[in-house]
Amino acid sequence: MDAREFEDLVIRNRSFRRFDQARRIPYQTLVDLVNLARRTPSAGNRQPLKYAIIHSPEDCARLFPHLRWAAALKGWNGPAEGERPAAYILIFCDTRILKEPGCDQGIAAQTLLLGAAAQGLGGCMLGAIDRNKIRAEFSVPEDLEIPLVVALGVPAEKCVLEDTPVGGDVTYYRDVQSVHHVPKRPLAEVLVEVTLPPWGVYP
Repeated sequence: MDAREFEDLVIRNRSFRRFDQARRIPYQTLVDLVNLARRTPSAGNRQPLKYAIIHSPEDCARLFPHLRWAAALKGWNGPAEGERPAAYILIFCDTRILKEPGCDQGIAAQTLLLGAAAQGLGGCMLGAIDRNKIRAEFSVPEDLEIPLVVALGVPAEKCVLEDTPVGGDVTYYRDVQSVHHVPKRPLAEVLVEVTLPPWGVYP
C-alpha cells in the first residue's frame, strides 16, 4: 500500500451510523479484526485490553438499547431497525493489569475500523454507552471496565468530509438527501508552529 492508498483508507474510515443490517459479517472476519487490534502499540506494553465479539442478531438486539448515537443530530435516536449494526466488538480494560488504559483503547479501536474499512465495512466508536446495563446484560466480570463499543456493518449511508474556514463550525449534520457531512478544521488551523531553542541551549 502506498501513501495515497493509505490516505484514501483513512478518508473512507468515517463514523458510520446506518448500516445494511441484513448483510452479516462472518465471525472469522471479526476475529481477524481483534487480532489486528491486539498487535497495536500499548503504553509500557502492558496490554490491558480484552475484547468480546457480539455477533448474533439476538445478541446485537440485546446490546442496542444500551447505546447512544450522534448527539449532534437532534431528534435522531439512532439507526432504525434494518439499519442497525450487524456486529459489535466490546473493548474492555482488564483492571487487574492496569487501572486506566490511557490511549490504548483509541489506538485499538482505530485499528479495528481501518481494518474494517479495508474490507468494505464501516463502523463507529461508541463511548456514550450504559456500562452498568451492558455489564448486567452480558455478565461482564467486575474487573473488566468498558471504555468503548465498536459498532460494525456494511454502511448504508454516505459520509463526506469538508474543510471548514479557520474558526468555522465543526458540528456534523445531515442534508435533505440524508448525506452525512463531517466538517474538518483546515490544515492551516491545526498545524501549529513552535519555536525551539538553539541546539544545545536550554532554559
